[in-house]
Amino acid sequence: MTQNTSNGISRRALLRVFAATVVTAAPTYSKAFGFLKGAGDIRRVKMVSPRTGESVDAIYWIDGEYIPEVLKDMNHFMRDWRTDDVYAMDPRNLDIIAATHRLLDVQEPYSLLSGFRSAATNAMLRKHSRGVARNSLHMKGMAADLRLSSRSVSQIRAAAESCSAGGVGHYNRSNFVHMDCGPVRTWAG
Repeated sequence: MTQNTSNGISRRALLRVFAATVVTAAPTYSKAFGFLKGAGDIRRVKMVSPRTGESVDAIYWIDGEYIPEVLKDMNHFMRDWRTDDVYAMDPRNLDIIAATHRLLDVQEPYSLLSGFRSAATNAMLRKHSRGVARNSLHMKGMAADLRLSSRSVSQIRAAAESCSAGGVGHYNRSNFVHMDCGPVRTWAG
């Protein structure tokens, strides 16, 4: 699928290859960008979805540009798995996820427990848990619930909070960390 030229792979072909591998991008903000600067000219997200069996290991940003095709693939990957509804995820959240992953210095992909949630899914979850917000940022494509088997909730929370780029909720009993690109705030669930 790569397009070779006499001097190697062209930049456009490289973008297409990365887009085909599936990933997401987002405009960075706050300190998250600073943590990604050392990543060179690329940004990458690695996740698996235990709910769908899908995985993603994709470069979503190259040389200051987000890759639209990869963002589209990330929207599908982070869809509401209960309803199969797809929503345009806010790319800033991908930057927070990528920056936190880099700070944790792990190769293991995140387990994505929840990305986008439809209003129907959010209402159903609210009936079963007091920890689900009525106006959850999951419904706006601005949040993700993640875990790593090689890092504790406390370690993930600390890395996410150090980005000072959005909301961070930690749920020790359920073993996950919520990261969003809304206002900077923290809480325990």
